[in-house]
Amino acid sequence: MGVITLENEFAVAVAPAKLFKAYCLEIDTLLPKILPEHIKSSEIIEGNGGPGTIRKITFAEGKDLSYAEQKIEAIDEENLTYSFSLIEANVWKDAVEKVTYEHKFVPTPEGGSICKRTSTYYIKGDSEINKDQIKDVYGKKTAGLFKAVEAYFLANPDA
Repeated sequence: MGVITLENEFAVAVAPAKLFKAYCLEIDTLLPKILPEHIKSSEIIEGNGGPGTIRKITFAEGKDLSYAEQKIEAIDEENLTYSFSLIEANVWKDAVEKVTYEHKFVPTPEGGSICKRTSTYYIKGDSEINKDQIKDVYGKKTAGLFKAVEAYFLANPDA
């Protein structure tokens, strides 16, 4: 089994604690509200929201990805760190065992945050996936997600 590790940073004009709360704690209600054209629903299907919890995200029809199941690995509200594994999805079923995402939210001098993310792809057997495609496509999708969250909070500062 091969392993591919990628690191990304996403700058967001939202304070780290607020961004952490939205992305990690309120994802099930907030993301379908902010991105209804992309996310149909997000729901906990097993657990209480802490480590070991399984969440299913159902995407809008017509997207490459129709669903994804995530397992929360760790969540630390005090240090603003969060990790989850993508354990099932309708992409890369034959090539990827799982993907683990580790996030750390840190403040910027301007009052916003940087989300530092490490993505680790666990490849099945001798399967191959295109590292540049992952970096380009999924990095851009995550950046777009954070920009949508940013726009929501800039338009709704009391939310």
